[in-house]
Amino acid sequence: MNKLSFAGAAGVLLLSVSAAAAHVTLATPEATLGGSYKAVLQVGHGCAGSPTVKVRVQIPEGVVNVKPQPKPGWTVETVKGAYAKSYDLWGAKVSEGVKEIVWSGGSLPDDFYDEFAFRTYLTADLPAGPLYFPVVQECEKGSERWIEIPAPGKSDDDYESPAPAVILKPKG
Repeated sequence: MNKLSFAGAAGVLLLSVSAAAAHVTLATPEATLGGSYKAVLQVGHGCAGSPTVKVRVQIPEGVVNVKPQPKPGWTVETVKGAYAKSYDLWGAKVSEGVKEIVWSGGSLPDDFYDEFAFRTYLTADLPAGPLYFPVVQECEKGSERWIEIPAPGKSDDDYESPAPAVILKPKG
């Protein structure tokens, strides 16, 4: 490979990595309705060079039995509340639960990447297609709000700060 083609390939790779690392994303892009899902939020950078010190994720309606994974060096808290309706969870009715997860107290330098995980159950009441988990990333200086949910006919690529999404598939 000559120097010019190597430089071109390296440039394309760098652009691809930069674009992929530009947003908070979910590691597993698909899940099945009416089943468990391990959500792993990937945080690839801080806020304009400033370290990340807090990650907050909003749990959408129809997502129940949320259990965040503890993270060494970080404090994890949950905000609980009532659901808009009751959901069936393995034969039991649930009408309230975790609505938001907050990891704080740690420090993720801008030059590093990390993951924040939680387990949940995706009720069969949810529609097939994308399900969005809005995230606010707070840094020592500033914040990033990954909260944009595409309007009908639009995609994540149409937005500067799209919320992480998982594509829900029906069982079978």
